Amino acid sequence: MEYFQNSPKAKVSLVASNKTDAFVLKRAEKFGVPTFTFSKKEMDAGILLEKLQSEKVDWVILAGFLLKIPDALIKAFPDRMVNIHPALLPKYGGKGMYGMHVHEAVKTSGDQETGITIHLVNEHYDEGKIIFQAATPVTAEDTPETIAEKVHALEHRYFPEVIDSLL
Repeated sequence: MEYFQNSPKAKVSLVASNKTDAFVLKRAEKFGVPTFTFSKKEMDAGILLEKLQSEKVDWVILAGFLLKIPDALIKAFPDRMVNIHPALLPKYGGKGMYGMHVHEAVKTSGDQETGITIHLVNEHYDEGKIIFQAATPVTAEDTPETIAEKVHALEHRYFPEVIDSLL
């Protein structure tokens, strides 16, 4: 939100979350961005889609969102729904691969690098067209926690810029 605060191209018009205690909701308040919370049942029933359409949202940007997106929502935003994943897809993607689960899998595998993937959303978890990837080394000394810190730094560095370039 901070990145787009004075953007001539884009305005963050709504922050929606299925978690009523999500930190992003507090951050949105700080920037004067309206918020909307919903349940999985409400999302599946089309309530979220109705809200996005009523707010005239052009792009849906996901970050830390773990629920399966309904097909109707994906179809309403073709090639305009973007997600970020904390690994270099196609490795460590799919249902159940999020947060520390990913970083633990990277450490266990002995991979020498990991990173982020920014991709379009389709009907399958983490299988949409890849837009951007950035890597970071993984050393023998790294723990899942230090891997998470490295990945988090990449997310903050690149996600807003990649979104801006799509617009």
